[in-house]
Amino acid sequence: MRVLMISDVYFPRVTGVSTSIQTFAREFVAKGHEVTLIAPDYGSSAHEPFEIIRVPSRYLPIDPEDRILQPFRIRGLTASLASRGFDLLHIQTPFIAHYSGLALAKRLGIPVVESYHTFFEQYLHHYVSFVPSRWLRGAARYFSTAQCNAVDALAIPSQAMLDVLARYGVKTRAQVIPTGIELVQFSRGDGSRFRERYGIPPERPMLVHVSRLAFEKNIEFVLRSFARVVKQVPNALLAIAGEGPAQQPLERLTVQLGLKDNTLFTGYLDRDGSLEDCYSAGSAFIFASRTETQGLVLLEAMALGVPVVSTAVMGTKEVLGDGRGSLIAEENEEDFANKAIRLLTDRSLRERLSVEAVEHARSWSSPVLADRMLELYEEVVEKGRGKGHPALAANRPHSEEQGQPSAPELTQTQAG
Repeated sequence: MRVLMISDVYFPRVTGVSTSIQTFAREFVAKGHEVTLIAPDYGSSAHEPFEIIRVPSRYLPIDPEDRILQPFRIRGLTASLASRGFDLLHIQTPFIAHYSGLALAKRLGIPVVESYHTFFEQYLHHYVSFVPSRWLRGAARYFSTAQCNAVDALAIPSQAMLDVLARYGVKTRAQVIPTGIELVQFSRGDGSRFRERYGIPPERPMLVHVSRLAFEKNIEFVLRSFARVVKQVPNALLAIAGEGPAQQPLERLTVQLGLKDNTLFTGYLDRDGSLEDCYSAGSAFIFASRTETQGLVLLEAMALGVPVVSTAVMGTKEVLGDGRGSLIAEENEEDFANKAIRLLTDRSLRERLSVEAVEHARSWSSPVLADRMLELYEEVVEKGRGKGHPALAANRPHSEEQGQPSAPELTQTQAG
């Protein structure tokens, strides 16, 4: 298949959406398909085994980490893309990429799949505080419903998020397809190397949190719970890997809670071994986000054999499942802290949960979940042919024109 993707974010901008795009695209290429991604230009770009078209973009005032795609630049790509014979367009984000993606797909005559990565109803009020949260939730529901009903199919990371969209009134064909975990990448991490890098003694008890430092991630709760941990384990250290708009408020909170000497903010860590080493340095990974449509960081930690302490809300509830490899906590500081203390102080429990965590992560392998996404693509493409999408009709294999079934054409992508 020839798959065209469009997104408002991609690496070097670190987000779960970037990770999801990269994971699926790499798997598609490994299976013989062709992927082209349209994404903002950040001024630097790592090499990928798929093509990336970087679109000039400008800063987003409320968040300097992000960029705003320029729609007229995307329109300008139409002629060159039209000759490429794409089977479908996959929209990854609901901002400029959504509206420009719909318009581009219409010009190209191909169907559209969209991923719903972010629970906006529980997200916007953190960033638009001058508007009543009730109004923002209503606006988020309205725009989510309108956008989801404008595409041919939806890929949803969790059943919990799909249930929310159904309550909104979304009628579009939808499939639960989480992002998989690259088990080879997250099968090895060197915790000792991370400790040496930051001067952390080998015997010091340590917890790890990895996420974008955003208000909706509920990191404030994690810090308040950790303050209770330190009362029982005074030399405990919490390493927080990530950056984002909430970083300065969180750093101030660590001072207010008396945790300055017990907290390490590392900034973003590359997926070149540095992030894996960070996970592996901890006795446990702790997490408490209320808004995750999936919670991929939980699986990354578990794949490395790091037990998890987490609340179970929305997508994280499905990732954690029956609790293998984890201690599921209430959103209660005392309960959360007590479970973290258990993992810091009970070596046999850590070892048992570590084995369970690795076994659990294997069931989320990226090749398996990529196959599920490709199955959705194939359904959408076939339905698009039935609707008479012009590009799909033109691309119909010769054997089909003669009434004979044919396998999907597979092509090897060129490196971006």
